[in-house]
Parts: sequence; C-alpha cells; structure tokens
Amino acid sequence: MRQSPRIRCRQIENADAETVALLLTKSGFGGSKELWLARFDRLANHPTPVGCPKYGVLLEVNNVPVGVLLLIYMSNSDDKTIRCNVSSWFVWPAFRVYASLLVKYALSRNDVTYFNISPLRHTLDTLDAQGYTKYCSGRFVAIPSLSRVQTGVHIEKVKAPIEPGLDLSRYEVDLLIDHMAFGFLSITATIAGARYPFVFQIRSKYRLVRFAELIYCRNFQSFTDLAAPIGYFLAKRAIFLVMVDANGPVPGLIGKYQKATPKYFKGPKRPELGDIAYSERVLLGIG
Repeated sequence: MRQSPRIRCRQIENADAETVALLLTKSGFGGSKELWLARFDRLANHPTPVGCPKYGVLLEVNNVPVGVLLLIYMSNSDDKTIRCNVSSWFVWPAFRVYASLLVKYALSRNDVTYFNISPLRHTLDTLDAQGYTKYCSGRFVAIPSLSRVQTGVHIEKVKAPIEPGLDLSRYEVDLLIDHMAFGFLSITATIAGARYPFVFQIRSKYRLVRFAELIYCRNFQSFTDLAAPIGYFLAKRAIFLVMVDANGPVPGLIGKYQKATPKYFKGPKRPELGDIAYSERVLLGIG
C-alpha cells in the first residue's frame, strides 16, 4: 500500500543557507547561488522581531526541502507594529500542489501586516484569493524642484552620529543610519526646528539619466510639502527626477503618473505610500 507523503512546513534555520540558495537560483528571481548566500547573510544581520522567523519558511516532503518562501520581518518601535515583506518564493513544480500549505503557514499571524511589493502578474488572482488588498497601483515620476517653493527649510545629508529628539525618534534615527550603511541616501529636512526623515535610492536608466526613488518618509504628505527644497538638494547632485509610489496624479507635484507593478497588503495596518524601508528592495536588492 502506497504511503502518503510526509508534508512539513518549518522555519528556515542558519544551517539551511545552502539549501535555500539552491532553491532560489531556480525561482526566476535571478541570481547565482553565491548571490543568494550573500543575501542570506544580510538577512542574518537584520534585527528580526522576537518570535518571528529570521529568514522565512521551508516546505519539506519526506524531509526533503522542495519549497521556500522568504519573509522579512520588521518592527516599528514608534507605533509598536510588526510588518512582514513577503518576498522570494519557489516550489518545485512537482510539489506545487502543496504550495498553499506553505503560504498558509507563513501568513498565519493576525497581528502582522504582510505586504508584497513585487508580485508576478500571474499571481495577482492568487493574492486576491489569499485576502490581500492592493494599496499601490503605480508610481509618479516627479520633478520636485518645480513644486511650490517652501522657504526656511534646511536639507542635510545624514552623518553619524545623529541624535534622536522629540522631532525624530530613535526608530527613525536607526532607520536613517541603517539605510545609509546599505548605500542609500539618507537626509533630514529641518523646518521650524523639526526634522523630517527621508531615504532615497539613487538609480540610473540606460546609464545616463540618474533619478531618486523614495524608500522612506514618515508620511507621504511630508514629501509633497517639502518636495521643492528636496528637489533643489538633489538637483545640485544632477538628480532631477524622483519616483514615488502613487495611485494617480499627486497634488502638489509636477510630473507624470505611470501604472506599474502593484503593491499588496493584508493585515491590520495599510502601508504608507513611500515606505518600503527594510524591504527586499533594501536588504536583497530586488523588487
């Protein structure tokens, strides 16, 4: 009599690095085994909230790993929320009938906001079935220096050490310094004695046009309000365009809205537009 296979989902452990890297080289996300091992190391150094998976989850059939789903957990000490970026996944085709078990195991906490910033087109219906909601449908490419002039604003590139205060929390200070260490541009905009944090990724298209992508702001309104002085700061560095998450034209910004890869979430708190801090874009270089 044929025995049923033994199916198990479990958290990824440090010793699973080689296994995870080999699985994800087949995932379609790109990258060699060595690159995935380097990404695994970056996750190892990322401070994961207590009780949450450090790397993600594995799917095993008869004790053989056949699937993987990376999970990047992060906590905001300001509002006590926990978020999780659901990132790269792969299940061998012969075992995809069990993929739903992997997802159910991975997304089992009701107190966590899960978000996906790089869904593949053929998975969108599946995300709907899993209870996700679209929170961002595209991007707005802005020329911030053409926005309404805001005077009395001082823009400064972050330099360690930087001290927290009533205007800038310890969480935001750590975020600015962490992302600066990852190679991103961290700045503060100070107006009337209050500092507002921003993180940008500097990118280029066709190796000619440089632009900035907004990775973090405290809230989206703070970016639109301070767009002009931020634009002047970037323009001095030959960066004239800023790309931001958007659901349509953005009041106060001059530029063009474009539909792009949508972003989805499920859980108690809708993500802010303009906040993908500590996500796969930052830690893994994808998305």
